[in-house]
Amino acid sequence: MTTVVFGARGNVGRHVAAGLRAAGERVRVTSRDPSTAGFPPNIEVVAADLEHPATLPAALEGAEKVFLYAKAAGAGGFVDAARSAGVRHVVLLSSASVVHPDAERNPIAREHLAVERPIEDSGIGWTFVRPGMFATNTRWWWTASIRSENVVRVPYPEAQTSPIHEKDMAAVAVAALTRPGHAGRAYTVYGPQSLTLREQVRHIGDAVGREITFEVISPEEARVELGRTMPPIGVETILRAWAAGDGRPAPTSTVVEEITGRPAHTFAQWAADHADDFR
Repeated sequence: MTTVVFGARGNVGRHVAAGLRAAGERVRVTSRDPSTAGFPPNIEVVAADLEHPATLPAALEGAEKVFLYAKAAGAGGFVDAARSAGVRHVVLLSSASVVHPDAERNPIAREHLAVERPIEDSGIGWTFVRPGMFATNTRWWWTASIRSENVVRVPYPEAQTSPIHEKDMAAVAVAALTRPGHAGRAYTVYGPQSLTLREQVRHIGDAVGREITFEVISPEEARVELGRTMPPIGVETILRAWAAGDGRPAPTSTVVEEITGRPAHTFAQWAADHADDFR
């Protein structure tokens, strides 16, 4: 049977597709435009767009399992198409924001809940992978200034987060898709270490082989700085997260090790994997 991977060009989805293939699974990936997707010729690629439900039946035909990213606008259409196709299990990449007390007031949480809820009510088996702070977010925040000026500017240098490597999110998803016992489970996944922003920049500096200058700026200045590479909703979300974590340890988890049998990647390992992004 086939497993369909939506978002297979994304940070997490590409590792999900690779992990499934390594496990011997038959994989089909989707793209809005397969002719420009850039996948190897031995990968089955089909045209599909979650915001256009008419494209989904062909993508899901004969599929037993699906890896999905949250797209609220297409949730209902996806559920209808998945049920019609006989899909038995959906693994959704959601967000840890949905378990926070203010989830209903958090736009990111609402976006993910709008996908979780119809899947949960669909009658299809499901697993929700709810990661916290993506380590890859640091590329949005700091890549441009590190590459052009060798500097990072932040308003809360002692704010702590526990970044998670995209490979670990993918590994949890692959386990849920290939091993029994994960249906009806929701996994909130944080990184293995709580690190200050200053410590994270130091790890990136170690990875690229030079010391990166660290400057403290005001939240207002940071709003402008971040706004050069992020949408407004993302800017406000990260500024709130940094302010809340200023001087406070971030939650960590052992979920990756418990599910996959191997330790989660540290942020230093992530930085080494992505050193070229900052050079």
